[in-house]
Amino acid sequence: MEAVLESGKLLEGALCYTGDMLAPRRPKYDLDYYLALARELKAAGCHIIGIKDMAGLLKPAAARVLVPALKQETGLPVHFHTHDTSGLSAATVLAAVDAGVDAFDAAMGSFSGLTSQPNLGSLVEALRGGPHDTGLDPAVIRRFSDYWELVRKQYTAFESDLRFGASEVYLHEMPGGQFTNLKEQARALGLEERWHEVAQTYAEVNAMFGDIVKVTPSSKVVGDMALAMVSAGLSRADVEDPAREINFPESVISFFRGDLGQPPGGFPAALQRKALKGEVPITVRPGAVLPPADLPAERAKAERTVERRLSDEEFNSYLMYPKVFTDYAAFRRLNGPVEVLPTPVFFYGMSAGQEIAIDLEPGKTLVLRCQAIGETDEEGNAKVFFELNGQPRTIKVAVRGAAHLAARRQQAEDGNPRHVAAPIPGMVASLAVTEGQAIKAGDVLLTIEAMKMETSVHAERDATIARVVTSAGTQVEAKELLLELT
Repeated sequence: MEAVLESGKLLEGALCYTGDMLAPRRPKYDLDYYLALARELKAAGCHIIGIKDMAGLLKPAAARVLVPALKQETGLPVHFHTHDTSGLSAATVLAAVDAGVDAFDAAMGSFSGLTSQPNLGSLVEALRGGPHDTGLDPAVIRRFSDYWELVRKQYTAFESDLRFGASEVYLHEMPGGQFTNLKEQARALGLEERWHEVAQTYAEVNAMFGDIVKVTPSSKVVGDMALAMVSAGLSRADVEDPAREINFPESVISFFRGDLGQPPGGFPAALQRKALKGEVPITVRPGAVLPPADLPAERAKAERTVERRLSDEEFNSYLMYPKVFTDYAAFRRLNGPVEVLPTPVFFYGMSAGQEIAIDLEPGKTLVLRCQAIGETDEEGNAKVFFELNGQPRTIKVAVRGAAHLAARRQQAEDGNPRHVAAPIPGMVASLAVTEGQAIKAGDVLLTIEAMKMETSVHAERDATIARVVTSAGTQVEAKELLLELT
């Protein structure tokens, strides 16, 4: 914020809206809470106060109270951002407009509704002819929407299965950006049919963690814990039981360590102690304890890792998300500059008889024609016959979702204290033990990564590693045998 002000730019500070401001049963996030935040933002030099309603929880009645109160308290313009998960947000936007909001966010018609923002074209029409007429041309708005409607069709495979407004959001309070992602994570973990149980558990985790503000990345913490609990069949009582060993997701441990800062009201002390297993938490702003970064050294390390020079933009990505960027760089190294492919081809592949021209660089074009695609073999591969600049070629390609005939891996026996089972399906990201190694209760044995969720598996007792069944990089299913103990 200080850097923005030093640069002479416009500074908008946002407060995150959560809960129900007018509900007497939920006094933690009342009007005084938001006014106190607004005063802090003004004192920090903000020119605009933003209301970030990431889950679409702000109701019309609350908007009529909150907006004028913020304006009166700070004397600053107020900007309103919301999501339409429940189907109610257009009404809340109009209520905020009547209450004096200075700006609001909306989405092009073809991208609007559900977990996106409310429909811009509809809101413009609702305000037309009144004291808050936007002056926007509906014909222009429709032209933009028509264009993006065609673009959206190319991404059909990534559409969520959400077909209607979900009043369930007032139960779980998931941000719009997380709602559909968490559904996909649940599907990947085999929990698709138990989605409403996941949603209920999400609400229970939020209460267990002290009723926190759920927005990236704190919302991921709650979502990871909810998925872990449903996958493992754990209740809130199980998690809070001091005598029961729990494999907390890494994001949850990071949260209780204080890596995301200090939540309003603090952490639930007993649960924090259990998650950290004796580790001392951070009690100050996390950035204050970070050591200074040697950027030239970090750049050299990053370039050694990805085996090429990095642009400033790529280096920034590496600094913020080193593992994600490293995986991206490895994919690009293996597959080349896939951004030159037409979008449908990149997502869905070519069909027999299809021909495309790929512009690698000015004056360098490849003409690719798919002739035929063979049957899938027992290993899950298919032969693809094609022409590259008129020359016939053949290649074997792995078929996504093909049924492999590999033998089913061993399952852990329920109740067998010698067996360590996978708590969730995913990929074994790292192994921390070897055969013959002595371990203590609470030691990290391995980590499993699934759909951006990383979970460490800890030893429940003192033992020796008798057999390592799996290896790093292996895909495992829930309850699959990972290790055997003495």
